[in-house]
Amino acid sequence: MSNTLAYLLDGKIYINLTNRCTNSCIFCLRNDKDDVCGRNMWLDGEDFSAQDVISQLSELPMSSEITFCGYGEPMLKLDILKEVAKYIKEKYPNVKIRINTNGHANFVYKRNVCEELKDLVDIISVSLNGVDEKEYNELSQPSFEGAYEEVKEFIKASSDAGIKTVATVVEGYKGRHIDIEKCERIANELGANLRVREWIENGYS
Repeated sequence: MSNTLAYLLDGKIYINLTNRCTNSCIFCLRNDKDDVCGRNMWLDGEDFSAQDVISQLSELPMSSEITFCGYGEPMLKLDILKEVAKYIKEKYPNVKIRINTNGHANFVYKRNVCEELKDLVDIISVSLNGVDEKEYNELSQPSFEGAYEEVKEFIKASSDAGIKTVATVVEGYKGRHIDIEKCERIANELGANLRVREWIENGYS
């Protein structure tokens, strides 16, 4: 299989489960390049198993943290994500597991998936990307209406499940600035911390 399902970046492992996404963020790295540190992130097919992911994972030097984050929304492969996370927790109990997500999973599956993840992951990082629906829609370009409220509800659900939850915003995209203080208030009200991600023009080389 030529798919890159697991890769190293700055000494940490990342897992690339899908190229599908319910957003088309204007600042997404995949709009400008095909690779991360020389590894092509575009999958040649979406038909693979958790064991395929685990096989690639086992070929990498184990790191202190593993993050589900690639060129798509990892929660769209929820069953595989949970199976791989369970494997990691059992084999490497000291490794922290993080999911980077757009926060649409509860809308997609019509249930609270955070309850299913609370014993499998340590941190969920959710893209808040704006102070209101208008700004969120401009930056994230979601594929359905009401996405911003879904994201906020997901952040709260994750926090309520007892998972360490971080809301993120991308700052500085082509000179555009976010109201960081307001985003932090929103995140805190939902039970999360805020992390500001500086926009990287050319991504990782």
